[in-house]
Amino acid sequence: DAIQPNKHRPFQSLSCLFCGPSARQIVSEYITMPVDLLNPTAEAEANTHKLKRLVQSPNSFFMDIKCPGCFQITTVFSHAQTVVLCSGCNVMLCQPTGGRARLTEGCSYRKKVD
Repeated sequence: DAIQPNKHRPFQSLSCLFCGPSARQIVSEYITMPVDLLNPTAEAEANTHKLKRLVQSPNSFFMDIKCPGCFQITTVFSHAQTVVLCSGCNVMLCQPTGGRARLTEGCSYRKKVD
């Protein structure tokens, strides 16, 4: 016979199999979760929505783009909505897309710290 909780009192503690029906003990099990919600990995944190992270942070940033022709550095927003041209040689540095701006081939960039 398998011991099942009372249907009329679902939160009543189950009796122990070894002690008999007179000794009542609370049966509890610890359920381990497959993911640690308090300490997410950096990869999991980067893939989550910007508002659902532990600490909210934007996906956008400012970046310095180096022109492949004249090596002049231009500061550009990562989600620029207009075509950005180099002021020295008039070469297109990036073009807008629906989200982040697409850099042209040969352009290198780095995120601005401040």
